[in-house]
Amino acid sequence: MLGFGDKAVEFAELINPIEHTKTKEEAKKFKLEPYVMEADIYTNKDLMGRGGWNWYTGSSSWYFKAIIESILGLKIRNGFLSVEPCISKSWKEYEIKYKYKTTIYQIVVKNQDGKNTGIDKFFVNGNEVKDKKIPLCDDGRIYNVQIFM
Repeated sequence: MLGFGDKAVEFAELINPIEHTKTKEEAKKFKLEPYVMEADIYTNKDLMGRGGWNWYTGSSSWYFKAIIESILGLKIRNGFLSVEPCISKSWKEYEIKYKYKTTIYQIVVKNQDGKNTGIDKFFVNGNEVKDKKIPLCDDGRIYNVQIFM
C-alpha cells in the first residue's frame, strides 16, 4: 500500500514455503510441506529455519489474494477491472489471464523503466483507455490488455 514494491516482493518470497525447500538441505531444515503455508519460521538457534504450524484453513487463499491484488495489482471493483501494480523494479514484464464468466482478459504489464508502481498507458485491443479501467462484460470475447508502467 505504501508503494514499496521491492519490499513487497521480498516479503512475499520470504513467507512462500517453496522458497524454503529448494534444496534437499533446506527441505530437511524446514521440515514442512513446500505446498502448505506455515504460520512461522523458527529463529531459535537450535531450530533456525524450521517451519512451524501449518495447514491453517484459508491462509494460502489470503496469501494468493495478497499477491494477486497487492503486488500484481489486479483489482475488480464495482464491475470494473483495473491493474495497480506494486512490483519489484527488476520485473520487466508479467502476464495475468483473468476469466470473467465467458470473457477472457489477457493482461500484459510492461515495466521497461524499472518502476515499483504507477501506470503510464493502458490499452485494450490496441485502443488507449484514459481512465485506466474497463468494465467487465460477459460477451465471450477475448480482450488483450497492455499496460505500460
